[in-house]
Amino acid sequence: MNYYNEIKENLIKSEIYDRAKDYLKDKHKVSVYFETGKLLSKAGKEYGKNIIKQYSENLMIEVGKKYNERNLRYMRQFYEVFSSIKWNPLGSKLSWSHFRELLIVKNTDAIMYYVDICERNNLTRRQLQDRIKSKEYDRLSSEVKGKLIAKEQLRVNDLVPNPIIIKTNTLKEELSEYALKQSILNNIDDFLNQLGIGFTYVGNEYRIRVGNTYNYIDIFLYNIMHKCYVIVELKVTELKKEHTGQIMTYMNYVDQNIKTIEENATVGLIICKQDNGYVIKYCSDERIIARRYEIK
Repeated sequence: MNYYNEIKENLIKSEIYDRAKDYLKDKHKVSVYFETGKLLSKAGKEYGKNIIKQYSENLMIEVGKKYNERNLRYMRQFYEVFSSIKWNPLGSKLSWSHFRELLIVKNTDAIMYYVDICERNNLTRRQLQDRIKSKEYDRLSSEVKGKLIAKEQLRVNDLVPNPIIIKTNTLKEELSEYALKQSILNNIDDFLNQLGIGFTYVGNEYRIRVGNTYNYIDIFLYNIMHKCYVIVELKVTELKKEHTGQIMTYMNYVDQNIKTIEENATVGLIICKQDNGYVIKYCSDERIIARRYEIK
């Protein structure tokens, strides 16, 4: 079989298609590059690894300079990675630039996690790149990773990574609770995306009346997918048992005064400087979770 001629013909057609049909350019490119990767993989097995270098030298002259050795290797890797995990990328919404970013991820379970969040959240290439660089998948618990592999139903708090990376414009390593909150609010979209899927902002310093006194929820969120309110409390100290008591009071207030009968019970998220596993272990309310924060 003449692999080179078939590869050349496919790439020439792709170049023509790219100029003629801008709206389907990325989808078509993914298809062509996947097929090209398949042919390159077969050619390598038959003629040896150096065949890519030979093909690239000819293709750069006959088709275009972008078909250099490095890009041809990306195409081969693209095919080999996704064929090995038995998932067809041709039905995906992702572009070739998304797949290029995914090729640096070595764990196949992590790849499928990033594919899923890209499609659910309609992430740009840059947003995907940021998540991979922050090692978001690695910051999930082993329990949650097991659920993802088994395709089990996830809770609203399952995909919240630990630690949570907080972007800030200050160089200070130690922040006050006010400064920490302002850093989150200044980068609220990034913060919501880190928490997982379906989070939306309701308000900050959200006032509630408990008895004769007013209390203020640091950050008040809602999760559309799970149909529940989420209370976020910020602590620049180690997690303490009184923190769970405080957030539990706020959660109960929301459940009794704001939540409707169609909505699920409120979830509490304590973001703290240092976790204390025993506080959460012996907390009587499983809806409360704690996550450390790191300043970026």
